Amino acid sequence: MDGNRSFSSDFTLVGLFPNTRVSGLLFAVISIIFFVAMTANGVMIFLIHVDPQLHTPMYFLLSHLSLIDMLYISTTVPKTLVDYLRGQRTISFTACTAQYFLYMGFVGAEFFLLGLMAYDRYVAICSPLRYPVLMSRRVCWLILGSSWSGGALDSFLLTPITMRLPFCASHKINHFFCEAPTMLRLACGDKAAYETVMYVCCVMMLLVPFSVVVASYAQILLTVQQMRSAEGKRKAFATCSSHMMVVTLFYGAALYTYMLPQAYHTPLKDKVFSAFYTILTPLLNPLIYSLRNRDVMGAWRRVRARRRGACAVVKGG
Repeated sequence: MDGNRSFSSDFTLVGLFPNTRVSGLLFAVISIIFFVAMTANGVMIFLIHVDPQLHTPMYFLLSHLSLIDMLYISTTVPKTLVDYLRGQRTISFTACTAQYFLYMGFVGAEFFLLGLMAYDRYVAICSPLRYPVLMSRRVCWLILGSSWSGGALDSFLLTPITMRLPFCASHKINHFFCEAPTMLRLACGDKAAYETVMYVCCVMMLLVPFSVVVASYAQILLTVQQMRSAEGKRKAFATCSSHMMVVTLFYGAALYTYMLPQAYHTPLKDKVFSAFYTILTPLLNPLIYSLRNRDVMGAWRRVRARRRGACAVVKGG
């Protein structure tokens, strides 16, 4: 009966905002980050959709990366901000389960998509003449389908196992959302099955896509070394640098969270690393891909020019 009661009880989220003078400042900063991340990713999707020059496989995949960023930041940050405004930090078992399920699905999809986007860069640099065939529309949809399927599989495997553990310890979650390592610390009883599935999922979700990234960029480096043109090397580096920056930021923080043994985790470190790849990464992704990309900046200028032209026609009429 105690175990059943633990399933129906609410949890208390400690959150990101300590009861200090800086809590208001942190709230303002995270609110701005959330607003800018949603806007920047929305603008990225809009530009890719309306500008014909961005209708390429790379930008098609990038638009879906922006969509995933918008979805998974929305599963955690709004709840955190609303709880701060209401002075309430509880979350029901059902809401915690839903948040866990959605978050693991979206993050898992991003892991796979980032890994498979390295294949796109590999084909573009190592086999440019075959690029239209190897990165056809069908292949792009296959990459997207594989990414979403991998994320869904991750959610459907981990959520039932995690949320069926007996939470007979404290129901105080020292985090700002229901994340796997934190929920595991609250659970008691036999965790062997969970840890085994978590290990398998982490290998599938992190190491397999990361291996695709490493293999793709190893081939890219070999190809670039054989290039005689300095301009060709510069273009190849510019093509890959944005993706490598995003991969390093996202995978680095995630590897700490899900692959490092629990003995090396602390609540403060967990919050910092989780905030980095759940809050900052959705903000940095569109900024990295836009500020370092002439195509995106060119699309932005063309959209603004068309808008000014349309306004001039309306005024002239």
